Amino acid sequence: MNTKDPLYKFDDLDRELITVLRRDGRASISKLAQILKVSRGTIQNRIDRLLETGALLGFTIRVREDSQPGLIKAIMTIEVAGRSTTQVIRKLRGLPELHTLHTTNGSWDLIAEIRAQSLHDFDRILREVRMIEGILNSETSILLSSV
Repeated sequence: MNTKDPLYKFDDLDRELITVLRRDGRASISKLAQILKVSRGTIQNRIDRLLETGALLGFTIRVREDSQPGLIKAIMTIEVAGRSTTQVIRKLRGLPELHTLHTTNGSWDLIAEIRAQSLHDFDRILREVRMIEGILNSETSILLSSV
């Protein structure tokens, strides 16, 4: 299977493997096999298949939220004009300060989580987003704390 399969279906082992990888993306194949009680070959084949089909996009690190005390985080709701959602999403994905992006229903079309290093950067990213062709309206709320 050399092409991305958008309809890839996870089975129980895939879900368990992903759960373990979310907790420790650096776990070795041997450690994963031990935790999931399957062979190393099975784990390697599953990871290869999940990557090959595009179901697993890659591996990353997670940073403790309180390890970056000056970081400004915000949620931006975005209204998109007509059928321009795909183009708007493409442009938004190119912004490094955009941490997550979701489509939604209701009054707003997209919800973006923004992370900026300073108020100056935050102001700049808001202006950049609002200048994207196809964005009609937006509303932004700075996240003060997580409870």
